[in-house]
Amino acid sequence: MTITVTHQDARYDLLKKSRNLRWPASQNEYASRIVLCESIDELAEALQHTVDAGMRPTVRSGGHCYEDFVVNNPDGVILDTSLLAPRRRPGDGTPYWIGPGEHLGDIYLDLYKRYGVTIPAGTCYSVGAGGHISGGGYGLLSRLHGVTSDWLSSVDILTVDGKGKVVSRRVNKDHDPDLFRACRGGGGGNFGIITGFHFDHLPKAPRDIVHTGLSFDWATMTEDRFINILQTFGNYWETRGQQPDTYGLFAVLTLSHKSSEYFGIGIQFCNVDGTCEDLTVLHEFLDHFAQCKPNPNDAIRPGDKAPSQVKAAQVPCAEPRPIRGKPYIEAAIGEVGGAESGRAKYKSTYMKHTFTTEEAKCIYEFLSRDVPGVDLGGFVVAIDSYGGAINKKHLVEETAIWQRSSIMKLQYQFYWQRADEDVSRIKWLKDFYAAVYSGSNVDRQFAGAPYPGERYEGCYINYPDSDMLEHSFWPQLYYGDGDLYPFLQSVKRKYDPGNIFHHAMSIRA
Repeated sequence: MTITVTHQDARYDLLKKSRNLRWPASQNEYASRIVLCESIDELAEALQHTVDAGMRPTVRSGGHCYEDFVVNNPDGVILDTSLLAPRRRPGDGTPYWIGPGEHLGDIYLDLYKRYGVTIPAGTCYSVGAGGHISGGGYGLLSRLHGVTSDWLSSVDILTVDGKGKVVSRRVNKDHDPDLFRACRGGGGGNFGIITGFHFDHLPKAPRDIVHTGLSFDWATMTEDRFINILQTFGNYWETRGQQPDTYGLFAVLTLSHKSSEYFGIGIQFCNVDGTCEDLTVLHEFLDHFAQCKPNPNDAIRPGDKAPSQVKAAQVPCAEPRPIRGKPYIEAAIGEVGGAESGRAKYKSTYMKHTFTTEEAKCIYEFLSRDVPGVDLGGFVVAIDSYGGAINKKHLVEETAIWQRSSIMKLQYQFYWQRADEDVSRIKWLKDFYAAVYSGSNVDRQFAGAPYPGERYEGCYINYPDSDMLEHSFWPQLYYGDGDLYPFLQSVKRKYDPGNIFHHAMSIRA
């Protein structure tokens, strides 16, 4: 059944919104209707009606788009895929099928219970698969298994031809291989409406994993110690973290403003065989931070359920968290978060090397300063470990993910609640980001952004940032300075000649 929600419907006020409550920014941006479909045929029909009426369609899976690319659709139609009936085994010989509107947390649980497999995707339970996978699909198991789009066998997608007719396609390496490649990391909202992801194989779920963490007290922090922490973290992924026996180790260094009192490192680990019987790699990683503690008396305190073999006394932190072994699915579902609605702004960077002293000093300076009238407590920089199985160079030619040389991926995040706080927070974040990427190691013509080169691999398309449109080279930040973006432009011209699917940062034909 197709459900159409218009202004007169009580559900409209909720369904017109993004999870980022900055969007839509005004009534002038409201879509005329939201259409929810329960089948692919209904969705194709709704798309055809939209095109025939000369209205712009935008597509929503989980509603987590960081910018206004979906809900900013004046008098257009939001086509919502969240009610498409799951068909885990579609009966066509494909072992696994994932619908675009399914939440990642539900997918993890379902795949685990039914088949004992998983996808190496993200950490937010309620993110929809459609945008996440089409932009790459990176998560806690990606160092071990690559990004989710690396595992794709075929994609079901609705496109619109030059005559304005909706065409249902199943694309793979043999049928429309160019479109298939583009759907494997090129980003959502570019070529059509993805209605299903097919996987011939998926990685086996780990039997169990270990979670632990380190935390550092801003009250005892100095600039030198801060620099040491950042460079120690980055050095590990640039050196030891390149070895295959470390691929099951994922860590995120989450930096916060000093007003938050602490910042820390969250760690997940399993061996490459999916077990946690040998914690040597984890111990080794933790030992690297022994030099970062402020004084000899700072050490981790053993927590409940901490395995006896964990070398607790050697792990430095101010407010430690216990090391715990858990069954994989309990840990996975327990750790992924739900995205609460609020106002937010995001930026991203891929790094090929550890932090320079200049970069680390700049980050310290911004995080330790006070800005009158601006509460910086809602700001974090999440520095994720990267590389491992992701960095298989042959996949550059098979997918639209070109970042296959990075060791870390950064996400700058700022959260707040009131509209009157927008300007000051967005300006502070913009100034911060520009300062980090305007140092002596940056070519002046690319100042203010992590342009692809010796140190950086640009930005993550699933973390879109409309500020980057200020740079004439913004496509190169997301798609590299090689032949990928021209390739995606050719796919755009071929399969969406009328530019039916577009937004502020979509592929320019």
